[in-house]
Amino acid sequence: MTSFYELKAELPGGKTYDFEQLKGKVVLIVNVASKCGFTPQYTGLQKLYDKYKDQGFLILGFPCNQFGGQEPGDDAAIKEFCTLNHGVTFPLMKKSDVNGDNTNEVFKYLKSQKSGLLGLTRIKWNFEKFLVDRSGKVVGRWASTTSPDALDEEIAKLL
Repeated sequence: MTSFYELKAELPGGKTYDFEQLKGKVVLIVNVASKCGFTPQYTGLQKLYDKYKDQGFLILGFPCNQFGGQEPGDDAAIKEFCTLNHGVTFPLMKKSDVNGDNTNEVFKYLKSQKSGLLGLTRIKWNFEKFLVDRSGKVVGRWASTTSPDALDEEIAKLL
């Protein structure tokens, strides 16, 4: 992959989400899970989305079961949980891997563009966050412990 906008992700139900539609937007990509200590961050992510979505901001959630088996449900159960418990309206992709041999191409790209602590590329846990600017450049990466609120100022600057 040479460009963020060449990426595609699988949506629940077998449809494809084409990243070309993200041109000109600020995008926050997060690997998410429903049964994690960080799961309450869904509420904070939704607040950010509500605050900035009309200014060209989008969040994409990538459910993943690779960390402690904390996303055991199927795509329908995940969507229902997120909607009922956290009011999530931003897009959730099909459950996929973010590390290992079956890593989805979005996370392969993100990790190649922005390494984590000590130059490590692997995702360490649920709710790791990548911020992409309006030109498709990965400009930030934050660990699970960084709350969505802490990204507000960074997102506002890019908008």
